[in-house]
Amino acid sequence: MRFVRWFSDVGLSDVGLVGGKNASLGEMIRSLSPLGVRVPDGFAITADAYRHFLRHAGVEEEIRQLIAGLERETCRTWSSAARRSAA
Repeated sequence: MRFVRWFSDVGLSDVGLVGGKNASLGEMIRSLSPLGVRVPDGFAITADAYRHFLRHAGVEEEIRQLIAGLERETCRTWSSAARRSAA
């Protein structure tokens, strides 16, 4: 399991792995660098790395419980859950 991916190694097909912004940066590097456009290189932390961190920090289950009853469309309930967890 690789937790870090260089932007130059990811593209739009990797959105699920590194997220949309990171995948777009990778796509820009691959598409624009050959044309002489300088795009800063960097790296992305993978979704697997994030899940690994949650599991080993012991907060994965707490987060699952906090979001279990939330309605996806109601931002107010998400905000309320965040305040409860920070208290």
